[in-house]
Amino acid sequence: MTGTLETSSDATGASASRKPPLAAVLAAVGIPMFMATLDNLVVANALPVIKHDLGASLSDLQWFVNAYTLAFASLLLTASALGDRLGRRRLFMIGISVFTAASAACAVASEPWMLILFRAIQGFGAAAIMPLSLTLLSASVPEKMRSAAIGIWGGISGLGVALGPVVGGAVVSGLSWQWIFWLNVPIGIVAVPLVARVLSESFGGARRLDVVGLLLSAGGVLAVVWGVIHGADDGWTSAIVLGGILGGAALLVAFIAWELRVTDPMLNLRMFRNRSFSVINTVAFTFALGVFGSIFLLVQYFQVVQGYTPLQAGIRTMPWTMAPMVVAPLAGLIVDRVGPRVLVAAGQVFLAAALGWMAMITTVDVSYGSFVLPFILGGVGMGLTFAPTATVVMASASPKDQGMASGANNTIREVGVAMGVAVLASVFASHGGYTTPQSYVDGLAPAIGVGAVIVAVGAVIALFLPGGKGRIAEITATRPDSEPGLVPLH
Repeated sequence: MTGTLETSSDATGASASRKPPLAAVLAAVGIPMFMATLDNLVVANALPVIKHDLGASLSDLQWFVNAYTLAFASLLLTASALGDRLGRRRLFMIGISVFTAASAACAVASEPWMLILFRAIQGFGAAAIMPLSLTLLSASVPEKMRSAAIGIWGGISGLGVALGPVVGGAVVSGLSWQWIFWLNVPIGIVAVPLVARVLSESFGGARRLDVVGLLLSAGGVLAVVWGVIHGADDGWTSAIVLGGILGGAALLVAFIAWELRVTDPMLNLRMFRNRSFSVINTVAFTFALGVFGSIFLLVQYFQVVQGYTPLQAGIRTMPWTMAPMVVAPLAGLIVDRVGPRVLVAAGQVFLAAALGWMAMITTVDVSYGSFVLPFILGGVGMGLTFAPTATVVMASASPKDQGMASGANNTIREVGVAMGVAVLASVFASHGGYTTPQSYVDGLAPAIGVGAVIVAVGAVIALFLPGGKGRIAEITATRPDSEPGLVPLH
């Protein structure tokens, strides 16, 4: 067994006698995660309709996405810390309840600012869902089954990605965009009692809430992304944009300095001494920045440029969005055999190639068939990224630190999503717009090209991950101890 004398006995706090079936555990952690994952692309596919109904601007569209991701990113580490202290299952259930209630509020929003506000509240709920779902899963399955279970977990996430555009398109075409949020309500109502029945409570290290760290990190991320979003409209040299970007950067530097000196940090920077943890989180950031910034624009292309309905557009994205559902579980099964470097690096290469391919072929009248192969290539790349990333993150941290590690990884990825939407939308706005189909294509092609370059950088960085059989065990053996002075047992 790999661990410490202390973490092996009380890191999870779970009852040893309660061992629910793996299928029940996967349902309990997977259904809420599916709900949160589905919501991302459901909203993205409905943006053109929401833009028309609410009279929203391009900036509003970005905030419909970024209000969620920024709120999500700003509270991930805090939610993980509270889960470690108050109980991971308890906070997981609170997160599901908040997300469900906020979804109902989004459905009745009648102004852009109302939808932005309630999307932010959704993000607060999701902050307790995503990282704790992985932590609770890791605590509920034996270590020998963990990579396979995480692969299935990644497949469930892939299912949410796959069905998001189709469900969103079907709902918007058949009912109204409000129903994309109403769908979450029955899912949340079912999920809460299921979690209470199946999952045991677990705890991590008893840490104080790092209020200063929360304020510095949330304020820094918000200021930087706000500046990037407004750069295209207000000018990159304007005082308000420069003030946001530079002020946000200063807050993030202050956050790092604070975390290095505080006794109970929100983000223990010691974890980044582990090369695998540092590399995989850097790749997670470039992946999210390049891919999801591109998806934000691509999902609107078939509606804005080629005139398809939301349902027709959603169906046409399925070659991309269905692939992770199939590939992610397979990647989880073989990551212990081939090592994470091969899978993650190959995933980034496939994604960069797919985005570059689409940037080159996108025109106003290009046939849909031209997108099928790059869509499949991109979907395979995403599937090769999800499960190995989660496996490396969990293997890099001791059981007591796994909640923090999962929170850190999710935070970095969601900041990448927000930055990606902001940066690539700014590139789009600098070269084109929504005025005509040709104008949309003029902005889309260079924006996706930038996304391809960013993901290609991540492919190079991924080469620094461990490679080969047994490397996951090696990562586990070299992770930092949860507390100084504890002796690892190998």
